[in-house]
Amino acid sequence: MDLDHARALAVDAAEAAGKLLLDGTRQPIGVRPKGGSGDVVTDLDLASEKLLLERILAVYPSHTVIAEESGLLGVSGAEWTWLIDPLDGTNNVAIGLPAYVVGLALCRAGRPMLGVVHDPVSAQTWSAVRGRGALASPGARMAARHRPSSHGPLLAWTQGYAVTRDDTKVREMRHALELGSRRVLQLWAPLLSWAMLARGDIDGMVGYQAEAVDLPAGALIAQEAGIEIRALDGGPFEDNIEGTVEDRSFVAAHPEAIQALLSLVHR
Repeated sequence: MDLDHARALAVDAAEAAGKLLLDGTRQPIGVRPKGGSGDVVTDLDLASEKLLLERILAVYPSHTVIAEESGLLGVSGAEWTWLIDPLDGTNNVAIGLPAYVVGLALCRAGRPMLGVVHDPVSAQTWSAVRGRGALASPGARMAARHRPSSHGPLLAWTQGYAVTRDDTKVREMRHALELGSRRVLQLWAPLLSWAMLARGDIDGMVGYQAEAVDLPAGALIAQEAGIEIRALDGGPFEDNIEGTVEDRSFVAAHPEAIQALLSLVHR
């Protein structure tokens, strides 16, 4: 498997989908409910996903593909699996908030090997191949930064759609984070939060039962930029998409800040 070729394909596809999304947000958008949790889907989600599926399956017809809206496609049980998030930030787009990205990940036996995130609004793309570092377009190497502040860290929060409002553990963690941080952002676009963490715009990120399709690409980019990710109990973070929903809870920060963030979570 030529991961450099796969990265080039994924970057081109994500940027083409981004142009479609950017053009589409300048026109009236069709929005309808999705599921019973208050989530929505737009015509742009479907159009972007169609473009991405066509490009990936045309080159890798023997791969498995898991797409946000279409589910499982391609060859079931293949060694290589693509994860497609055609519009991470759908709820933002639905209310006219320009904070959304396109995300692609390629996993081998469940483990992310390639991640690509494209921001149509800023025209920036971030990508990583496992063990080779993370790149920001047009090819600059990314390096996480540690910037201690007397006002506390600037954090991002993400949680899965199935997490209910009466989840006691979530309420306790959110309360502890709010008390001990400068600010907690919930952008409704976790892949964008991962990119911000990898760039050093924010200091840490906490996730609780995050969605499988939009976790691997961002987490791999952040890790390859130098971010450390741990499980909520401080143990190793298992970045395998075949794990349980509990395995998708995490804290992420610069290695010099990870212990402080874990302490804050368990305050």
